[in-house]
Amino acid sequence: MKQSSLKWIGMLVLLLALLQFGAQSAQGQGNGPTDDDVNAIASQLYCPVCENVPLDVCPTQACEQWRATIRDKLASGWNEAEIKDYFVEQYGARVLATPPAEGLNWLVYILPPLALLAGAFVLVRAVRTWKTETEPAPVERDAAEQDPYMARLEEELRRRDA
Repeated sequence: MKQSSLKWIGMLVLLLALLQFGAQSAQGQGNGPTDDDVNAIASQLYCPVCENVPLDVCPTQACEQWRATIRDKLASGWNEAEIKDYFVEQYGARVLATPPAEGLNWLVYILPPLALLAGAFVLVRAVRTWKTETEPAPVERDAAEQDPYMARLEEELRRRDA
C-alpha cells in the first residue's frame, strides 16, 4: 500500500510538471517576442489609418497586421529604433507618438516652457502693479485744513461720532 501511494504521488508530480511545461509553451515563452514586447513598441506608434489611436490598442485589421510586422521584426533581431525607423519610412513621422526634435518640431519642446516663464513674469509684474495701486496715498493735512469745506465736513463727522 505504501508503494502504490508513492506511485500515485509520482504520477501526480509528473502530470503537474507536464501541465506547467504545456502552459509555458502555450504562452510562447522562449519562442520569440511576447505580446508585452510588441506592445511596448506599438504603444510608441500611432495608427496611420485611425487618427490619434495608439497602435497597441487600435482594433482594426491593419493594426493587427502592423503588430504582426513588429513581432516578425523583433523575431528577426531588429531593435526598437530600427522598427520605428521602418514605420517612419513607410508612413512618415506622423506615426510616432513623440515627434523627433528636428525642424519645426523642436518648437513643441521649447514653446511650453517659454510660455510658462512668460506667464510667470507677467503675473509677477501684475501683482506688483496691483500692490502699489491699492496702497492709499498719503493725505495732505495742510490742504485739508486750508479748504473750508473739508474742515467743515470733518467737523460734522466729529460731531456725529460723538
